[in-house]
Amino acid sequence: MLKILIYSYNYYPEPIGIAPLMTELAQGLVKRGHQVRVVTGMPNYPQRRIYPQYQGKIYLTEERKGVTIQRSYLRVNGPHPSLLDRLLLDGSFVVSSAVQAFRGWRPDVIFSTMPPLPICVPVALYGWSRACPIVLNVQDIVSEAAVRVGLVKKNGVLVRIADALEKFAYSTASQVSVIDSGFVSKLHSQGVPPEKIVCVPNWVDVNFIRPLPKENNPFRETHKLKGKFVVLYAGNIALTQGLQTVVKAAARLKHIPEIAFVIVGESTALARLQKDCETYKANNVMLLPFEPREKLPELLAAADISLVVQKLRVTNFNMPSKIQVILASGRAILASVPETGTAHKAVQQSGGGVVVAPEDPEALADAVEDLYLHPAKVNALGEQGRNYAVENYGFEEALNHYEALFAAVAASHGEKILEPLPK
Repeated sequence: MLKILIYSYNYYPEPIGIAPLMTELAQGLVKRGHQVRVVTGMPNYPQRRIYPQYQGKIYLTEERKGVTIQRSYLRVNGPHPSLLDRLLLDGSFVVSSAVQAFRGWRPDVIFSTMPPLPICVPVALYGWSRACPIVLNVQDIVSEAAVRVGLVKKNGVLVRIADALEKFAYSTASQVSVIDSGFVSKLHSQGVPPEKIVCVPNWVDVNFIRPLPKENNPFRETHKLKGKFVVLYAGNIALTQGLQTVVKAAARLKHIPEIAFVIVGESTALARLQKDCETYKANNVMLLPFEPREKLPELLAAADISLVVQKLRVTNFNMPSKIQVILASGRAILASVPETGTAHKAVQQSGGGVVVAPEDPEALADAVEDLYLHPAKVNALGEQGRNYAVENYGFEEALNHYEALFAAVAASHGEKILEPLPK
């Protein structure tokens, strides 16, 4: 049995992004007999508001499904954070989470997720003080992503700081896990040796997310979508997505009343999209708030096709976790993403979707219409995607990888500690 500390900014009950993945990993490790505690922040994503039951708290420790969850204070300043707000948010977690890390047993291994980038500082401090090895999980390359979405200027001071922090994080980790092989060359350029890098794709629970019939689907019935060809986007609506492209594409297809666009997201972001719908007269777009994660399978099953959308300038290393989820649902993907990115490669390799150029409403509309006119193609894509997800993104396989990795790192670190001092 191992004692494992997961250091992650996001965790349950946050419904999207890295939180469900870390929750599944922690609970899966517990089921296999390991002891797991999680250092995380107060839940706030994607609304960027502390959830009501956690407001006003500095520290809180909970127990859920065998996992000890140690939450700490976050400075959250609303759904539209400035660069300063983001820095203060990350800074608050760096300081407050360090206290929680020391309030518990010494782990055999620390598993830390990045971004946020400054998390590497308290993780390195704790790892050093407790003589614990670190496995760093890289979900995105922050120094490049910030430039691509226009948050900072290329070669600016903040980019140099981010690059330095990334190199520091890699140097303090015993192993670096990446979610796609496309990350490897970038890490090599930042001085990470090949033997230190392992690729473990993000996973999906293919027993929870599974193909369900569209007929008698509660989501379709509730929202009067019976008989419609549903084009679904469900997830985060932020700088990297560019959902205005979807609204513009929908406006081009108003002449086909059977096609309905459904966008499910955070309420504040939906309010902004509502203005776009009015501007472009896209009355075939339905905007709906998030539902509990337990209803996600039926939401995905309500779709004929599901969208993955990114802006042209998004980082090459941005790999939306929704790709695995859509594939597992047995629905075809229509991806509007840069051809140089990891998302493009993932959809193409899966055989479960169609890819068009990003920020091109005409291309997106044409692809939707083509899929609408060819239902057999849609069904074939969905079936291929489901098969690919089961074979390549299964949770148990990922859990096997991480369990073996943690055991190897802990054992190797133990051997180093026991090495005799040179005479």
